[in-house]
Amino acid sequence: MSGVMMSLTGLTACAAPEPYLGRDDVEAFIAEVSADGKVERATLEAAFKQAVYQQKIVDAISRPAEKVLTWKEYQDIFLTEKRVTEGQQFMTEHAATLAKAEQTYGVPAEIVAAIIGVETFYGRIKGGYRVIDALSTLAFDYPPRSKFFRSELAQFFLLAAEEQRDPTEPVGSYAGAMGYGQFIPSSYRHYAVDFDRDGKRDIWENPVDAIGSVANYLAEHGWQRDDDITAAVTLKGAAPANLFTADLRPTATIGDLATLTENPLSGWQQNTPVAPMILNGKQGEEYWLGFNNFYVITRYNHSRLYAMAVYQLSEQLKERQLANQ
Repeated sequence: MSGVMMSLTGLTACAAPEPYLGRDDVEAFIAEVSADGKVERATLEAAFKQAVYQQKIVDAISRPAEKVLTWKEYQDIFLTEKRVTEGQQFMTEHAATLAKAEQTYGVPAEIVAAIIGVETFYGRIKGGYRVIDALSTLAFDYPPRSKFFRSELAQFFLLAAEEQRDPTEPVGSYAGAMGYGQFIPSSYRHYAVDFDRDGKRDIWENPVDAIGSVANYLAEHGWQRDDDITAAVTLKGAAPANLFTADLRPTATIGDLATLTENPLSGWQQNTPVAPMILNGKQGEEYWLGFNNFYVITRYNHSRLYAMAVYQLSEQLKERQLANQ
């Protein structure tokens, strides 16, 4: 879903690729997607006639930042004074909409703002790839995830038909994510909302719809109003490998850690689910407990680093807002 998985590689030279229209696999895709009449065959053919393979898209998706950086390095991308300052401005400008989204969906204003801040720098950087190029490249020329991206490409054509958009025009990330919140096509179709009730779900250019859509996405994935997100802990000894795993889901409990931490965990019920985690920070290993709402943020981007960046940026935004009241 996320447009945040930034490439750390350069361009790779390659020969001129075969045009998409006319390829057997593309022709089969066209026949399948147009079969029920929701997307016209002529629309698909016209789009694939213009679609262009881009090697740099394959390079980018092969080395996302979440997979190659540590927390020490990753946080420097997003936890900057400029991102906090512009986030404060974004929250001030859209205060009424953020408040409405929080009331409607239960997601704090600073969390919604932080996600948009991490994804697109509050709408300033929405990606520069044509979505048709990105999804065609990954659907037909990136075998590791071709099944997923063929599905997203089909969803994109359905979305374009529903929203009456020319499928060759939208731009987004190298993974085909779009708009303020960088929704992939299936997420756009299922979770985008017409928050200003103007008859259109426009997260490309409309920050009101984008704010409502991000909040709705988190709510639909299980966000619990007023619940905790994460908490730092200090351990008495080494981190038990059976508890501090790579699992994003909160499969341990507060009770499992009660005797392991220097700081008391009395603020939570013993059966509260948590995901203990180790992050390699600037001062060494950091130990955190991820609650349900932290896990929900990872449904937006399946990365602890991403979720922690969103959380810590949201805390800085909240502090800045309180200081300026």
